[in-house]
Amino acid sequence: MALETTLDKLHERITAVKHLQALTAVTRILLFAGFTPPSITKILNQPFTVLPDSHPVGHYFNALYQTGFYYQFIGWAQLTAAILLLFPRTAHLGALMFLPIIANIAVLTISVGFKGTWLITLLMTLAATYLVAWDYDRLKPILFGTRSYPAKPFRFGNLAFPVFFGLGGIPVGLIWWLMKLGNFTNYLKVTAILIVIGALFGALVAIHHRYMRVGALAERN
Repeated sequence: MALETTLDKLHERITAVKHLQALTAVTRILLFAGFTPPSITKILNQPFTVLPDSHPVGHYFNALYQTGFYYQFIGWAQLTAAILLLFPRTAHLGALMFLPIIANIAVLTISVGFKGTWLITLLMTLAATYLVAWDYDRLKPILFGTRSYPAKPFRFGNLAFPVFFGLGGIPVGLIWWLMKLGNFTNYLKVTAILIVIGALFGALVAIHHRYMRVGALAERN
């Protein structure tokens, strides 16, 4: 593939530059240092800010703090990404995990008007994007990897999934009628709609299954 070859050569040239190698190491450690303190704060279930609820930033973080375990879960996710960045062997996983987390934080700080912080988080997002690109060679199967052979077809081909899920709408509709879910006046009509939805769902599954490839990655010349 022309695009894959071009990216491979570009990546090889960039990662061979000594100063960029040092920049990458510095960036990884900086992001590790930037993510660790706020993650510890969340893990210890301590408030992230002392701003009052009257301030948009304080209102958001105070509400987030009230979520309890979810607040701590975010801290653990941040700490995990930071630790993965610390070691060269797992740095690509850390960057891949770090990027969506910091991108979400960047959008948040911009939307609530977190003065000054939005610029820092935006720069951290760019840094994480750079680190993901740096490990292109370890992540490129996500973009260019192709499995050896297609998924095994089912009997009756593409009709199996639509029929199976379409007929599944009948017992579901019966359960809805017995439990009076939704307080509908016409459960027969509801069942018909469920059959149609099930058939459409099954058609999408059939299309996806038909073009899905499995097995080991195909060898490239």
